[in-house]
Amino acid sequence: MQRTSLIDKELQDKVLSDQGLTFSEKILSLKRSDEPGKIALASEIMVAKVDLAMAHDGTAPLAIKVLGELGIKRVWDSSKVILHIDHTYPASSEHIANFHSIMRKFAKDQGCYIQEGNICHQYMLEHFVVPGMLVIGADSHTTTQGSLGAFATGVGSTEIAAVWASGKIWLKVPDSVKVVFDGRLPLGVYAKDLILFTIGKISSEGANYKAIEFTGSTVKDLSIDSRATLCNMSIEAGAKTGIVEADSVTKEYLTSLGREVLVDVHGGKEAIYDKVVEEDVEHMEPYVALPHSVDNVKAVREVEGIPIDQAFLGSCTNARLEDFLIAMKMLKGRKIKKGVRFIVTPASKSVYEEVLKKGIMDVLLEAGALITAPTCGACVGTHCGVLGAGEVCISSSNRNFIGRMGSSESKVYLASPATVVASAIEGVIADPRDYLR
Repeated sequence: MQRTSLIDKELQDKVLSDQGLTFSEKILSLKRSDEPGKIALASEIMVAKVDLAMAHDGTAPLAIKVLGELGIKRVWDSSKVILHIDHTYPASSEHIANFHSIMRKFAKDQGCYIQEGNICHQYMLEHFVVPGMLVIGADSHTTTQGSLGAFATGVGSTEIAAVWASGKIWLKVPDSVKVVFDGRLPLGVYAKDLILFTIGKISSEGANYKAIEFTGSTVKDLSIDSRATLCNMSIEAGAKTGIVEADSVTKEYLTSLGREVLVDVHGGKEAIYDKVVEEDVEHMEPYVALPHSVDNVKAVREVEGIPIDQAFLGSCTNARLEDFLIAMKMLKGRKIKKGVRFIVTPASKSVYEEVLKKGIMDVLLEAGALITAPTCGACVGTHCGVLGAGEVCISSSNRNFIGRMGSSESKVYLASPATVVASAIEGVIADPRDYLR
């Protein structure tokens, strides 16, 4: 046992100090199980040990079924399997309630962790993930966890079942794209605008099966809330994962939650990147992704005045405390435009509690907002804000595909929480800067 620990320490020191490896190559080298000790280089297919494996009510029931069909009686490690009931919570129908029951029974039988009433990606940030982990989730936006310096990626229900059974996953080591943001964010420009701008520039396929490493002076100044937004939407450019390497901001966040860094991984200074995108943020402005593609991005001033029926402040992309602080500042003493439904969904119970404690909830309710329990509902078009035919919504969420939030005849525009709030006030897509001066 002592010798194994020594070898692991030697390997770790060797990998972490290698200036020619990207973040992904380093972390996957450390997790490698098929050829332990062999460096995992970009484009190579390898098998890795998983630190956390999660699924939610949209993916877990099928995974549980598959596990049974495979004849697997026990998951590999119940302490590393996490179930979330969040996509349609509370249940909107008997059909959904039955799915939830399947998950509760499975969690009880297996002894694995299950939580209800928090959006999975936010809850993982708050309670489980630390830098240096390999996190596999049965949801594409598992990439959110990269904001804490983890390698996090999404898979399907059948593959998460295999992970539950074995504790391992095969991966192609991704090439990496470095996105460098430098400069001070202008008034009304937030992390959501940065990622929308980037996806608009490189396209929704511009980082297919690649790791996006976000860096630069702007990123170093961003909170974990904002970094989570960047990593969350990396998948919308096709990325396998999105990464912000751990730094003092990460460590301060973890300390506040009683957690510590697992492995402090940083890309090498001589690492080779498939592409480097450099942007001075000081020229940027608020952006909007128009229907029906996330890369159909324009400046808000180009689309101002489009009438809306609904404004949604929620989802795993933007429903954290700093988003609600912005909303409070903009809505104080103002009202939502008559005829507009302003639906607000905190990302977790802890965010909800902070919104209550800081008096934000009072301001939102006074302005005319409808507050829901933490859930993915409106974002994925299952409940708490489903759109009807012909309706238009401006949303702080991550996708605007046809039928994403309900009717295939509805339209969804994506924007920052600030742009969503400004639009809710005016009843049309509006520039948030007028409410932030």
